[in-house]
Amino acid sequence: MPREIPLEKIRNIGIMAHIDAGKTTTTERILFYTGKIHKIGETHEGSAEMDWMAQEQERGITITSAATTCYWQEHRINIIDTPGHVDFTVEVERSLRILDGAVAVFCAKGGVEPQSETVWRQADKYNVPRMAFINKMDIVGADFFKTVDMIKERLKASPVPIQIPIGKEDNFKGVIDLVNMNARIYNDDLGQNIEIVDIPEDMIDLAKEHREKLLENVAEHDEELMIKYLEGEEITSDDINRAIRTATIKVEITPVLCGSSYKNKGVQPLMDAIVDYLPSPLDIPPVKGIKADSEDEEEERLSSDDEPFSALAFKIVTDPYVGKLAYFRVYSGKLKSGAYIYNSTKGKRERIGRILLMHANKRVEVDEIHAGDIAAAVGLKDTSTGDTLCDADNPIILETMEFPEPVIEVAIEPKTKASQEKMSIGLAKLAEEDPTFRTTTSEETGQILIAGMGELHLEIIVDRLLREFKVEANVGNPQVAYKESISKAAEAEGKYIKQSGGRGQYGHVKLKVEPQEPGAGYEFVNAIVGGVIPKEYISSVDSGIQEAMESGIMGGYPVLDVKVTLYDGSYHEVDSNEMAFKIAGSMGFREAMAKANPVLLEPIMKVEVITPEEYMGDVMGDINSRRGRIEGMEPRSGVQVVNAYVPLAEMFGYATDLRSNTQGRAVYSMQFDHYEPVPNSIAEKILGHK
Repeated sequence: MPREIPLEKIRNIGIMAHIDAGKTTTTERILFYTGKIHKIGETHEGSAEMDWMAQEQERGITITSAATTCYWQEHRINIIDTPGHVDFTVEVERSLRILDGAVAVFCAKGGVEPQSETVWRQADKYNVPRMAFINKMDIVGADFFKTVDMIKERLKASPVPIQIPIGKEDNFKGVIDLVNMNARIYNDDLGQNIEIVDIPEDMIDLAKEHREKLLENVAEHDEELMIKYLEGEEITSDDINRAIRTATIKVEITPVLCGSSYKNKGVQPLMDAIVDYLPSPLDIPPVKGIKADSEDEEEERLSSDDEPFSALAFKIVTDPYVGKLAYFRVYSGKLKSGAYIYNSTKGKRERIGRILLMHANKRVEVDEIHAGDIAAAVGLKDTSTGDTLCDADNPIILETMEFPEPVIEVAIEPKTKASQEKMSIGLAKLAEEDPTFRTTTSEETGQILIAGMGELHLEIIVDRLLREFKVEANVGNPQVAYKESISKAAEAEGKYIKQSGGRGQYGHVKLKVEPQEPGAGYEFVNAIVGGVIPKEYISSVDSGIQEAMESGIMGGYPVLDVKVTLYDGSYHEVDSNEMAFKIAGSMGFREAMAKANPVLLEPIMKVEVITPEEYMGDVMGDINSRRGRIEGMEPRSGVQVVNAYVPLAEMFGYATDLRSNTQGRAVYSMQFDHYEPVPNSIAEKILGHK
């Protein structure tokens, strides 16, 4: 089946913003306008508009789906939802990974707020081409030029206005287009009565001044334009558009537009700019991966239908109508519905059921998708977030995603017994969607424990239980997931003998335990010679040791990084059995651990704080007071970045303290790094509370 839309006419973009900048309204307006235009040949706009609004009211669409497809000027635009809360977590990295470009929405009053800085820096890290839309030009205190200055000062970007506003606050009437040197006047708040007119007399000088600045800025990045500019030749709007596009894709400039999404002003020119200036899949470097059948042989895949199929599953959602949906981005090749594909991350063959494109307000089933497309598949049973899907004859692993171990856990219970089963189903589905979320049952108390990457992560999970599964839950206080280990080698024996008439029990083992390197895990060595313990009982000893390791001798925490050697023992012809040796293994391990200087381990977080220079002293002092180790500092885009290792136990409430120490201008992220022994004085306190 031939391609419906050529590759150069595809845009995969994200809309990123501070919470109150108007991301949702802007996205909805984009879908509203493109939704009407997508119905090619159907111009009875009234009904299309009504359908859309009814749908919106019924389902509350605030573009909750991971990717939405819409059309504008014969281009297909896939809008990928970038998460609102930006930790440097798996979620954000994934969405930035599959974007080709982004629109950053700023509030004309608030300008660059702390959260905007965070999102922007992450996009810098991934070198994502982007443009800025200064929204809410109609509200009191709106200031376009101040916001442009803030983008320059705070984000160290190169903002280049390609529009300037006509009026502001209540008098915001429209925009001046500096490329074509004309004005767009909005005569209503519905975005339907728009006039393109000459620039108002009283604004001609201002428009000429900013047009000159625009030309200077883009000419710096375009030799052809520079020559024309210096020689005073006529510069056409096509020349300017070409230069803006090239410089934007190279992340040398950020084109700036303005409007009011809520009042439907400036949205159509924003759509034009997405098409004109943001990259297609052909404009970005080929995707890199590792050949699935090699250890580390790199391979590139070009964005082309002729290459072998490769795609990345970036989000799994549970849909009330079709069940499990896997969203994926196709990097190369093409795929038909019903085809078999290879999940190279898991090493499994999977069959694609239906392929769906999520349009603004409906789903469209398609037979085939091509390079550059983003779609959702039904029927992928084994696929999870971050898996590579590819052609079985040309396997490639695009990027194995390392999911960190959860570091914080809370006990959770439904408010009513009747909700118990609903809660279990809900938690299982949420765990399938989010690889960094786990759910377990405590052996000691029988409570359900949920574990995740931080307090906010678990708050969101509990909130989703209520919203999506209608389960109200009581939640305990967050607990650190401590572990135990040993610090020296030791030997011990475990002897389990039971005689009580009839057949007895007999198991006897001699073990040696040794500490392993952090992260090495558990190793069992069978050093039995001469059959002093029969072969069939060896695995029972191993499973007895592993069972004992689930609950250590210090505080009942799991035991990590231990090597156990089974070197001697004895057995009884009649009384020995698997159970007896399992119990002997367990007893022997606990005995040996007690002699091996057991230590309590705590999770250490890698913390990154991004702070304006003036708060450096306060930030570093605070980290030191939390038993933190500062590893280094580096200046980045006008701010200081502090890298440190801090115990998780000391990080509770850090967000609030950091906010008050820096007037809300610093942001931080943390992720689990490794486990480390707890200082003795603190370990005594922790174990004393058990």
